[in-house]
Amino acid sequence: MMTERKFREQEVQIARYRLLEREVTDPLAASLLHIIILELEADLQTDCDTEHQSAAYVKHV
Repeated sequence: MMTERKFREQEVQIARYRLLEREVTDPLAASLLHIIILELEADLQTDCDTEHQSAAYVKHV
């Protein structure tokens, strides 16, 4: 289960990669950073979805 602190830390990490993506001049590096951002966002969304499902299950039980 993701804590609020872990969630915020991951958001900060995504923001840092976004900043790097804007500043980098090498197209390959920018593409790789973009892929990393997409994967981190997907992980964050998956963790959030899992927490919501867990909370709904607990309420149901």
